Amino acid sequence: MNMKEFRETGHSMIDWIADYLDHIEDQRLFPDVEPRFLYQLFDESIPEKESSAEDVIQQLKEKLLPYCTHVNHPGYFGLITPTPTPMGILGDLLAAALNQNVGAYTIGPSSVAMERRTVRWLNDLIGYDQNAGGNLTSGGMTANFIGLKLARDAATDNQAQMEGLSGPSAVYVSEERHVSIDKAADCVGFGRNYLRAIPTDSEFRVRIDLLEKAIAEDQQKGIRPLCVIGLAGTTNTGSVDDLATLRKIADRIGAWFHVDAAYGGGIFLSKKRAGLLDDSKLADSVTIDPHKWFYAPLDAGAILVKEEAQLTRSFGMKPAYLTDELDKENERYQYYVHGFEQSRRFRSLKVWMSFKRYGTEKIGEWIDANIDHAEHLYDLCKKTADFVPAVKPPMSAICIRFQPSGVDEERLTQIHQDVARRIEEGGKFWISTTVLKGLHWFRINPVNFRTQTHHLDDLMNTLVEECKRMERRL
Repeated sequence: MNMKEFRETGHSMIDWIADYLDHIEDQRLFPDVEPRFLYQLFDESIPEKESSAEDVIQQLKEKLLPYCTHVNHPGYFGLITPTPTPMGILGDLLAAALNQNVGAYTIGPSSVAMERRTVRWLNDLIGYDQNAGGNLTSGGMTANFIGLKLARDAATDNQAQMEGLSGPSAVYVSEERHVSIDKAADCVGFGRNYLRAIPTDSEFRVRIDLLEKAIAEDQQKGIRPLCVIGLAGTTNTGSVDDLATLRKIADRIGAWFHVDAAYGGGIFLSKKRAGLLDDSKLADSVTIDPHKWFYAPLDAGAILVKEEAQLTRSFGMKPAYLTDELDKENERYQYYVHGFEQSRRFRSLKVWMSFKRYGTEKIGEWIDANIDHAEHLYDLCKKTADFVPAVKPPMSAICIRFQPSGVDEERLTQIHQDVARRIEEGGKFWISTTVLKGLHWFRINPVNFRTQTHHLDDLMNTLVEECKRMERRL
């Protein structure tokens, strides 16, 4: 491809994306298509001959775009994948062109400096001092994995990475945890059977009394309490654990204290909920995802660490082929020495550009608007016969339930599942379902700066209509 073709194709694609975003609400949110059709659509051998850029773009328009889930659509209220800012989109484009590997200073000096500054901004938001550090990751899954590895290493005087865990050790977290915690407990070597899922109270916050009981029982059995995890914005309801008390418990038993604010971290920019997550700064490490409620494009998570030196103690290996002989003053920061990943995408560019373009005030306004959306839906639910909310939403996540009298739980479960499917098929909204304390709920989470209040009104009307229809059928 010569640069003339590159320019023409690039300009055409930017125009295409802009038109797409301008008319996003005209799109069917979720495609009316069977998986088998899609697999057949892409069923072809690897191309041997070149094609024109025009032909490739045309195939994208025919095969890709019509069958996407359009998370930019203002009716997308499902899993926490927000609509990305236009500036963030351009950031990813530029990052791909520059192709800087942030893992090593010599492959991206300015990109390393930008990520260091972006991480500093995030540390400033949660209240960490200048001893803090961290790095951007693919998301909360990797960030929580790193957080638990740091916990394992620090609590064993950094011997576990050399010798493995000696004897059983336990991790404690709310039953409302994200599945990334379970996977991390597995991969880091605690074992899923030693992950203690502690029941929650009526507002879905971890019960301190039951946590204390679980710790005491483990200590009596010779099981070492090694890590306590606090949730700062649960996936289902946005609930926040008592982080200050969890810090005291972790100190008393000599455990690492990790906070998962992957979704909830957006609250640091909120005026409506100012101070809600202030106690996050008490944690030894914090997970936060700019690609969630900061509206950055995927992927951009972050692990933030109160004592940056622990990252080096956990990951500080320098193979000969990566040693920078020119770094005489130890100024060339090597992310591969201070983190898990070696080859690393230039994730900070889109986050940095979004902060610079919109500022924390504008992003905070979008976040507060999403909180308003959840509160509005909560009020609608309270006023609607046969519907109940799980809890008043502290953030933008809200669970509501269709609960008419005289209908057994088996039928209600079927109604919730069928209605969610019907809404997906309708193409105007996308929501998910979940289970809270054994009961099925609709889970709605506006994390979208294009959403307006009338979209929530329409959603509630649709839920009422579809639930009543399914109740009559069953």
